[in-house]
Amino acid sequence: MKVTLDKFEQSIEEHAEKFVPLSGSEKAGIETIIAAAGKTKNINIRISAYDIEKVKQKSAEEGIPYQTLISSVIHKYITGKLVDENAVLKSMELLRR
Repeated sequence: MKVTLDKFEQSIEEHAEKFVPLSGSEKAGIETIIAAAGKTKNINIRISAYDIEKVKQKSAEEGIPYQTLISSVIHKYITGKLVDENAVLKSMELLRR
């Protein structure tokens, strides 16, 4: 069976000789980071009744639990991936001029 590689996989194959094996301690450190990233922690926060109802409405539209939506918004915010739709539309409008 012949396997077709995508561009990313092909790049890995072409540069395989440049990769250096990890030491045991480096591998353990990476595994610790990955394990910690997957852990969750429960918190208690106060949110206005209006905001929580709006979050529940949005989560229903998205088909996900509202706690998951809140967690996703927080994650996107801290990783710089939360985008203001109005700002994007305004930027697009300015680019069209």
